[in-house]
Amino acid sequence: MNRIILLFCLVLSLSACTSKFQKVLKNKDTDYKVKMAEQYYAEKKYSNAQQLFESVIQFVKGTPRYEELYLMYANSYYYDKDYENAENIYKTFMEYFPNSTKIEEVEYMRAYTYYKRSPKAELDQTTTNRAMQLMQSFIDAHPTSTKVKEATEVIDACRAKLELKDYKTATLYYELAMYRAAAISYGLLSDYFPDSKQADKYKLLTLKSYFKFAENSFIDKQKERFEKVIVEYNDFVDRYSDSPLMTEAKKIKKQTDQYLNNIK
Repeated sequence: MNRIILLFCLVLSLSACTSKFQKVLKNKDTDYKVKMAEQYYAEKKYSNAQQLFESVIQFVKGTPRYEELYLMYANSYYYDKDYENAENIYKTFMEYFPNSTKIEEVEYMRAYTYYKRSPKAELDQTTTNRAMQLMQSFIDAHPTSTKVKEATEVIDACRAKLELKDYKTATLYYELAMYRAAAISYGLLSDYFPDSKQADKYKLLTLKSYFKFAENSFIDKQKERFEKVIVEYNDFVDRYSDSPLMTEAKKIKKQTDQYLNNIK
């Protein structure tokens, strides 16, 4: 019974709040609605603040507070985790107020909304790439900004996600016995991310994939394909001669030599 009473009281309270907000929203006094929008914003009731900002923003255009309120309007969407709408409004802010003292902040926040929308590695990474592009543009435009370090960290995080996505794709090819596709994908990984801590691993997997591709080929194709394994091995040695994976690479080279000797 107590739970029912508590639920009833909660419903009444929410109903009262909704009724109060509707009265504010319908009020014709722009100054009052601006005041209430700021109050809701300060109270972190961003959905309410958004509706009020939307209803008054056209009426404050050209006033001294237009820029400030427009930024609050954009931020209300960001803090409400509606990053797509936040990005659109940040972009509009940049168009409306190109000489604003807040332009650096807004450029960063716009780029950051793309980062916040970046999905897990298995999914399409369009927003991740866009986040990287905008963050790099931010760094180029504001090289002395205090946000450069954070922007660089965002770019690094995005690159790590793209690297993981490509690795998962290559590994899936390998697991499906699509060894040529796996070899090409691993090879691109080692080329695109040469500074990765796993670059030698990617190159070894390239070598291993080409070996499996050759091993499973028709006899008349094997010689050419095992010779490709040797080329990849030599490239591994040139790049990663001090790698702890060298022992495994040498084993593949030895097996390849045996195959080639038998083919001859």
